[in-house]
Amino acid sequence: MSNFRTPHEERNWAMFCHLGGLAYFIPLGNIIVPLILWSMRKDESELVNREGKKALNFQISFTIYMFVAAILVFVIVGILALVILGLLQLIFVILAIVKTLNDEDFEYPMTIKFIH
Repeated sequence: MSNFRTPHEERNWAMFCHLGGLAYFIPLGNIIVPLILWSMRKDESELVNREGKKALNFQISFTIYMFVAAILVFVIVGILALVILGLLQLIFVILAIVKTLNDEDFEYPMTIKFIH
């Protein structure tokens, strides 16, 4: 199924799907960038397809969590929740990138499976 020249290139594309979740400079970029990268290469690589789905499910889940935390800002607890969620998102994305590049499996915690 893989149309990539090397396994390294395939892992890089899978890693970019995870890295795209840090595209905060674009509104909803944390979802849009991984979606575009995954859509471009999902049919060419089972690894990219699998890791892209993981990245998208995680980013969609965390966007929902962040939205709920933003609403809770009005009762003060949301500020702490936003900070914690932001740090967790960064840590989990970095872990996913490292594990993908090392050809190891990583399952994001706190993820709702929207895309199967």
